[in-house]
Amino acid sequence: MESNLEVWKTAHKLTLAVYKITQNFPKSEQFGLTSQVRRSVASVPTNIIEGQARQYKKRIHSVLIYFKRIFGRNKLSFIFI
Repeated sequence: MESNLEVWKTAHKLTLAVYKITQNFPKSEQFGLTSQVRRSVASVPTNIIEGQARQYKKRIHSVLIYFKRIFGRNKLSFIFI
């Protein structure tokens, strides 16, 4: 997944750089330190995207509540007309 956020782009570049650097780590650390460092750095852009999605969901939820109120009022107004 890609994002237009500059902070995501920077985090993604960092992730790619760390993956390249960790290629030179000793083979004995492939399932230890190398794996841990890679998972840690990869979680940064992922968390940025998830945070962005949460904000989007909050906004959609607010809009849906707003429309529910409007349509609820309209139903009530039809009853009293």
